[in-house]
Amino acid sequence: MSKAPDKPAIKSAESRWQPLAMDQQWPVKVFDVNCTACPRLAQFHEQNRVKFPDHFNGPVPPFGPADADLLIVGLAPGLHGANRSGRPFTGDFCGDLLYSTLHKFGFASKPVSTAVGDGLVLVNARVSNAVKCVPPENKPTPAEVKTCNGFIAHEFNVHPPRAVLALGLVGHQAVLKALQLKQSAFKFGHAAEHDLGAFRLFDSYHVSRYNTQTGRLTTPMFEGVLDSIGQYLKAIGQ
Repeated sequence: MSKAPDKPAIKSAESRWQPLAMDQQWPVKVFDVNCTACPRLAQFHEQNRVKFPDHFNGPVPPFGPADADLLIVGLAPGLHGANRSGRPFTGDFCGDLLYSTLHKFGFASKPVSTAVGDGLVLVNARVSNAVKCVPPENKPTPAEVKTCNGFIAHEFNVHPPRAVLALGLVGHQAVLKALQLKQSAFKFGHAAEHDLGAFRLFDSYHVSRYNTQTGRLTTPMFEGVLDSIGQYLKAIGQ
């Protein structure tokens, strides 16, 4: 009896993975879609590429024009939101308030973000995250936030904004860390504003489902922050 041919070796999910469509390509020094610097997050991606093969399942790039005056910094992609769609704050509840408010104040062409290729265009604004990869239980470790901080720092250096909106404490801390500023010198608080020299930092509670459903963050509260940003950019001639 002849010997059956050996079965071809099965490649790992990691080696097979290719990113799905993205809104735009960013220089590697600003964003690396193949980054695996955080072992726990890289392993989580590999697991999800098997469980959810229709998801983006990779580091999620910023969305919006590279030379925008407003940069919005969130926490991290949601498992079935940005990690599925490949666009920040897209595919789950968090983006509802964000994009509808951006549209109301002239920073977005449409009030809803549904998927890459849906025709949504940001106007003089871009959206990014403190951590580019989805973390287990939506909780990045301090080491992961620190490792990913280099990408935010590069965004500041390569495409300097005039104003930054931090959504939540982690986003606020990531902005300060990228500028090598003392955390204790700039206290986070909803609607707080901080002049950081390079730009003005505006704080808001995160647009999470928990915050909005419990009333910690209401639509008027969030709109108030975006109104302040719009007035500031107008005052400095942008």
